[in-house]
Amino acid sequence: MSSSIYRKIDWSMIFCYLFLVLFGWLNIYSAVGGKGAPILDFSTQYGMHLVWIVSAILIAAFILFVLSPKIYLPFAWWLYAFVLLLLFAVIFVGVEINGSKSWFAIGPFRLQPAEFSKISTSLAIAALMGKYGFSFHYFRDKVKAFATIGVPILLIIMEKETGSALVYLGFLFAFYREGMSGWVILCGAIAVILFILTLIFSPFISLLILLGIIAIFYAVYSGKFWKNILLWSLIIVALSFIPALLKIKPVAKINHFDAEIWLVILTLPVALFFMIKALFRRMKLLRNAMLGYICGVCMIFSVDFAFNHILQDHQRARIEILLGIREDPMGVGYNVHQSMIAIGSGGFLGKGFLNGTQTRFDFVPEQSTDFIFCTIGEEWGFAGALVVLGVYLFLILRICRSAEKQKDAFVRIYGYCVACCLIMHVLINISMTVGLMPVIGIPLPFISYGGSSLWAFTILLFIYIRLDLERWR
Repeated sequence: MSSSIYRKIDWSMIFCYLFLVLFGWLNIYSAVGGKGAPILDFSTQYGMHLVWIVSAILIAAFILFVLSPKIYLPFAWWLYAFVLLLLFAVIFVGVEINGSKSWFAIGPFRLQPAEFSKISTSLAIAALMGKYGFSFHYFRDKVKAFATIGVPILLIIMEKETGSALVYLGFLFAFYREGMSGWVILCGAIAVILFILTLIFSPFISLLILLGIIAIFYAVYSGKFWKNILLWSLIIVALSFIPALLKIKPVAKINHFDAEIWLVILTLPVALFFMIKALFRRMKLLRNAMLGYICGVCMIFSVDFAFNHILQDHQRARIEILLGIREDPMGVGYNVHQSMIAIGSGGFLGKGFLNGTQTRFDFVPEQSTDFIFCTIGEEWGFAGALVVLGVYLFLILRICRSAEKQKDAFVRIYGYCVACCLIMHVLINISMTVGLMPVIGIPLPFISYGGSSLWAFTILLFIYIRLDLERWR
């Protein structure tokens, strides 16, 4: 490619990358080293991270100026298969760190395949969905797309790295951009809400709320809004009296079921009847409403099993603390509690670089990795945190904007996958540090300490920057 083409490189993305990387190193230096600490001390995290930064920039330059962009499409599935093999192998030969067996140890260096799987999965999704004729209207194509993200999710969960697995849900937004129904994302959001309500209140309350949600959607799309709303409201109000009826002494003596069981006994057969009727008469709206209720019932009654038998003890404890079910500020909730103190104490302009008391006295564990944002909040304040969030927002929007301009579907879809990975990491990490999500341990892109994370995000971003150059040919 001629040298003039390189003038078309999107330097704004590169400047965002360099700002985040260097700003991250400053905060790692503050969290680990502090005033008077030698900068080139490679026995420390900040010294080692400097090595990771230099090597990451060399990798970025290699991708931009040496590696041909034509290799990504034909080798996408080969890379995907290779990384899946690594994800499978690490379960058996990896080293366990903080309860997660997801690292290969090579002497003093550690490599986490889950970080690089985002690159291979993004390329595989782009190769699959960028093919001529792919459409989410075809069941076969839907299965292929969901299987592409489902297999690495399953392997990562087997490594007990649930946080990294959650990032893959961000690919659903790329699916939505390429034609997937928005109902999939909406149903997923409703499932999360019902899961939380079941834990906080009871399955009975969740079932009533599920009925209410279905009633609203059915009424909106039926064309007879007020008639259906009134009918469903009367039914839900009548069913809400079940717990009171079960407390009546004559009924209580012969009753052996909880209120939610009676609610299902009364409503599930009716839902099955109307679903069968809808199938025969091809009433799509009624069929989907009844199917949604049946699936919702199954999900609500699986919450207890999933929470107590699938999640690990520390994961359950973190969720309970987040939802206010219990308090443990000196135990499981210690990290988040101290992180919120650090961020809150920073005020508007912060305490100044190297002057954070929570940072200097190691009150927050993992402050250079998962909780690096609390160092930013304490030393740089609200203004500094806002600048960092602004840079992330600009970078993500820039990627999405340039992706929309691509004539090649492979490049466009890959761009959206990159944006989705960044969104999920930033959203989860920062929400975790301010107490809006349970602690699940994922890095803040380009800022948190760690070679695997920095290399993976560097490769992920610079592959797109290089592919973006192709539209100027």
